[in-house]
Amino acid sequence: MSEWLGPAEWQAVALSLRVALVATLLSLPFGVAVAWALARKRFPGHALLNGLVHLPLILPPVVTGYLLLISFGPQAVLGGWLEAAGLGVAFRWTGAALAAAIMAFPLMVRAIRLSLEAVDPGLEEAAATLGASRLRVFGTVTLPLIAPGVLTGAILAFAKAMGEFGATITFVSNIPGETRTVPSAIYAFLQVPGGEASAWRLVIVSVVIAMGALLASELLARRVAARVRGRDA
Repeated sequence: MSEWLGPAEWQAVALSLRVALVATLLSLPFGVAVAWALARKRFPGHALLNGLVHLPLILPPVVTGYLLLISFGPQAVLGGWLEAAGLGVAFRWTGAALAAAIMAFPLMVRAIRLSLEAVDPGLEEAAATLGASRLRVFGTVTLPLIAPGVLTGAILAFAKAMGEFGATITFVSNIPGETRTVPSAIYAFLQVPGGEASAWRLVIVSVVIAMGALLASELLARRVAARVRGRDA
């Protein structure tokens, strides 16, 4: 692939893969925790938490990027603290990972939550009656049952993070080698004469990755359905 793609195109693909991987891995524990809370608990603020989790799906991505900029920008209180600690994210690839994680979070939570809701709570209650702690029940009973759903959520989040554009370009701009991911590179190539060929190659890469992710998630979703049918049989 490095021979088919030019240096600038390969740089954008490599950066997108890194951003998407970091965004997925960092948000996965939070995704499991939030999905579990939404699926298994009823508490004051449940509807508010559900709305906040899914808000990035409804808001224009530029709005999400702007909110990130005024929260984590160098002039913001939180952003200033991070800059002072050497952990600033604005106009850096880590900021692109943060924006991608936020935009992909709703898809991850939804996939994991659906998987959790398909698990019979009676299995967990039976394990608890044998003296297992809640954490042990989750690790030895719940997590293995929802593993395909967790993988599905992670794959969908990875694909979404690979394609994130609006929030990313608003929050971290379009800096070659630092924040120029595949969508940003396609946008940049289309702004210059003769850039169509490079843009097309990146479009093909995006379509291949997206289709691969959808096929993988569909396969895992079928495994979840088969497991549920086998349990109910």
